[in-house]
Amino acid sequence: MEILTDFPERLRAGKLVYIGEDHRPMHISHKRSQDRALLLTFPGIDTPEAAGNLRNARVYTKADSLPELPEGEYYHHQLMGLKVVDEAGLEIGALTEIIETGANDVYVATSVEGKEILFPAIESVILGVDLDRNEMRVKLPDWE
Repeated sequence: MEILTDFPERLRAGKLVYIGEDHRPMHISHKRSQDRALLLTFPGIDTPEAAGNLRNARVYTKADSLPELPEGEYYHHQLMGLKVVDEAGLEIGALTEIIETGANDVYVATSVEGKEILFPAIESVILGVDLDRNEMRVKLPDWE
């Protein structure tokens, strides 16, 4: 499995995870690292055909089992869907995509009209995130 989490140590034998878009609950039997991937085994998945049925399926955990992040850091699922507003509080759109790049993430806000606005997830652009208000305040670069 390709590792998409920043916390692969959470995936361990005995851990309850949810497989695929239907979130099928399964406990991990064994875990082994191989290069930059993980090999997981699950009870009852003991043939190549059965394992093939899980190919390209995502492995999920419940959000309430995630470790606390330092102040000012957020999980992607916490940011997706936030209302994006400018410095004056005018709505730009909703955060609809996060593009991971080598240097910093790039956020995509989609306006009501369907226009996509891309902006870097850097301190000079992201002025604040208020999860209680479901809002991200930004100062868009001059080229926007």
